[in-house]
Amino acid sequence: MTSLLEYRSNRIVELMEEPAERRDADWLKESLQQAMMLELATLPPYLSAMWSIEPQSGDVFQAIRRIVFDEMSHLGLAGNMLTTIGGVPRLGDVHTVPKYPGQLPGGVRPSLKVFLSGLTKESLELFAKIEEPDDPIAEARSHTSIGAFYTAILEAFQNHPELITGAHQLERRMEHHGAGNSLAPLTSLADVEAAVDVIKEQGEGTSASPENPHAGQSPELAHFYVFRELFHGRKLVKVAENPDRWEFTGDPIAMPGTRPMGTVPEGGWGAPGHPAPDAETQTLLDKVNQKYSQMLDLLERAWKAEDTTTAEGFLDDAVGEMVGLKGPARLLMLREVPGGGGKTYGPEFRYVET
Repeated sequence: MTSLLEYRSNRIVELMEEPAERRDADWLKESLQQAMMLELATLPPYLSAMWSIEPQSGDVFQAIRRIVFDEMSHLGLAGNMLTTIGGVPRLGDVHTVPKYPGQLPGGVRPSLKVFLSGLTKESLELFAKIEEPDDPIAEARSHTSIGAFYTAILEAFQNHPELITGAHQLERRMEHHGAGNSLAPLTSLADVEAAVDVIKEQGEGTSASPENPHAGQSPELAHFYVFRELFHGRKLVKVAENPDRWEFTGDPIAMPGTRPMGTVPEGGWGAPGHPAPDAETQTLLDKVNQKYSQMLDLLERAWKAEDTTTAEGFLDDAVGEMVGLKGPARLLMLREVPGGGGKTYGPEFRYVET
């Protein structure tokens, strides 16, 4: 018998194989639940890398911070797409929340094993592979991308605009860098089309440019190209003799100093075969896991709330738990793993019942 985890691990592949005429309300609800899990899966690895940077400032820190805010808004937009058609997000569920190390939810890019560590060349390579479009402007390869999945979702909405009700929508201004970061209610097909454009173009750029067209006044690259710049240590620039071509040959980018967070092992730091953390370290690990879990529970409650005021309260509380993750996570990165060759602990981002 196929287990629940095995079923979910291939679910997006199966959804993408459904013919267009069968992509109905049920298909959209399941697809958008999977989309939420995909967006959620990016946050722990990006946050771990960002929090490892020492000091918490500089161009590289700010670049990853912008991406984190984008991914948070993408999670919100996917949730609003789900609830506007009568779906109910599932976030507070040990069987649903992504685990690390592990594959991306739904079978997207099955060769990837997503892990939690500090900022390294290896983690930057992983992040670029997560965000990679089907047809990159630079370093072209061919893969089935997250963007392709969102295109299928949008096509289903276009075929069934009558499903859009505007129910249980969350709203929050998050204009940290450009209007694309605001979480807005989705009450029409045009709203959904704009939301999908934001998610795809912030992550992948457009077919004509690697830049994020939703960045406001200050130009910035889409996520994939930011991570490739950091990996190469060079700015992505247009080739002078061929302005349609871009290469990583611009000004150098210096990697910042980091706290040496090691890679979280399967099952967490105290898993069999690994030294058990001391009591103080375990307390910090538990604190991060509990705050992360409470954040997810509160987000789910926000989308289920019957009125706007209650929803806003749950959303504010969820943001508070998110902010509160940083302190204990950074403290973990000062505590050395026994026998770890100088590597330190870091957050596990495990869902626990609260």
